[in-house]
Amino acid sequence: MVDEIETEERKELDLTSSDVVTKYKAAAEIANKAIATVAAQAKAGAKVLDLCELGDKTINELSQGVFKNAKKKIERGVAFPTCVSVNNIVCHYSAAAGDEAALSNGDVVKIDLAAHIDGFIASAANTVVVQEDAAAPVTGKVADVIAAANTAAEVALRLVRPGKHNKEVAEALQKVAEAYGVHVVEGVLSHQMKQFVIDANKVVLSVSSPEMRVEDFEFEANEVYAVDIVMSSGEGKPKLVDEKQTMVYKRAVDKAYSLKLKASRAIFSEINQKFAIMPFTARALETKAARLGLVECVNHDLLQPYPVLHEKPGDIVAHIKFTVLLMPNGSDRITSASIQTLQPATELQDADVKAWLAMSYKTKKKPASKKKAEGAKEAEEAKPAEASA
Repeated sequence: MVDEIETEERKELDLTSSDVVTKYKAAAEIANKAIATVAAQAKAGAKVLDLCELGDKTINELSQGVFKNAKKKIERGVAFPTCVSVNNIVCHYSAAAGDEAALSNGDVVKIDLAAHIDGFIASAANTVVVQEDAAAPVTGKVADVIAAANTAAEVALRLVRPGKHNKEVAEALQKVAEAYGVHVVEGVLSHQMKQFVIDANKVVLSVSSPEMRVEDFEFEANEVYAVDIVMSSGEGKPKLVDEKQTMVYKRAVDKAYSLKLKASRAIFSEINQKFAIMPFTARALETKAARLGLVECVNHDLLQPYPVLHEKPGDIVAHIKFTVLLMPNGSDRITSASIQTLQPATELQDADVKAWLAMSYKTKKKPASKKKAEGAKEAEEAKPAEASA
């Protein structure tokens, strides 16, 4: 009996459950609205800190409005804190309290965030260019890099599907980058996601290297992925410039250690109470001397840091991320954001990329055979007529 109950519970966590799909889509709607809200305020003079706080506030407020009448209390809110990474900063810039950095016209702004309902996560990232005329097209090399990221996302949507392999996706991303004369940024991972797990074991590695490899696998129906794509006009080999910029962390639930410092114990207690599973920004911690406590926690692997990575000054970096549900009828992209009008300097000519873009990301239903159709018709005719009232 216990085994039957456990099996039933496992089934409820799968996309075969309409309730699970509904929660993913509710989280996606929140993430989409949050990223649009932040993008609308990404104007000259806007502080990066204010934009980060706006994204998190939007997610938390919107998430309170769904599943209010659930039979059991469910967790909801920020699944990944809003990060606003400008120009050659690649990712994970969640501004610290007091950060005075502000946007200027011409800045290339990457907005990255995630929401969850009952642990079912929807991740999203988009790139916007700050312009005096928001409706003006983005041109030149900036347009090339953003177009490469957007095209790569469209190609990935058609290849992240049952029967395809993660290696095929990585190879396609390289093809797209070459077509636009840019580079895929190294170290970027697209993770499978599960309930309360933002980084499950199945991974697409955008660029393989001797130092970093992942196991080849085949995508399967009813899986969920956060497809993460970052393109650069530079070498695509980002570096950690300043550890003090790191503000995003995640509790390593499989690690334990007896902390020595009082500040570390206090901060770790707060993390366990508020952010036991999902990534968080250190800005959200109330404990004093948080930075000192975080250092000891990281040094003993109790926390996983998300470092702020940089390309070289002057390099242009674009980031697109979306969540996709691998449904029986095809890939369902549930997070997306508006792309500014682009006028790339480079025209897409690669035949392979064009062929991928021409593919459908929905599974075509097989037409019923003539024999089956005739059999169904005969069976219908053989049914006894219903008695009239």
